[in-house]
Amino acid sequence: FSSTCGVQAGQKWRLEHGLARSGTEYGPMTDLPDWSFEDGRPAPPLKGQIRRRQEKETLARRIVMLNSEVDHGVEAWNKKQEEARRTEEHRKSLLLKPKGKLLMKKSKS
Repeated sequence: FSSTCGVQAGQKWRLEHGLARSGTEYGPMTDLPDWSFEDGRPAPPLKGQIRRRQEKETLARRIVMLNSEVDHGVEAWNKKQEEARRTEEHRKSLLLKPKGKLLMKKSKS
């Protein structure tokens, strides 16, 4: 007697081998057409294939948008760091400079 769910049959093995959780998520059995015409023309895409293609396109567009946002954020952070460095250098340049004996002692060391 087993109390495990039959739906998860083989799920662990597929994940360990780098495959989809189930056999119906992706792969030739879901992505390729079920049939073709005798003269070699492909069959029209099925509703599920069209839906999966649209989901993949939507995901790809979202990935590109998020990637551009990250790039913009990194660029803004770099600019902010550069501005802070310039401000710090300018602040240090405004400090009083050593004069007389202190300047001579500092230049010899």
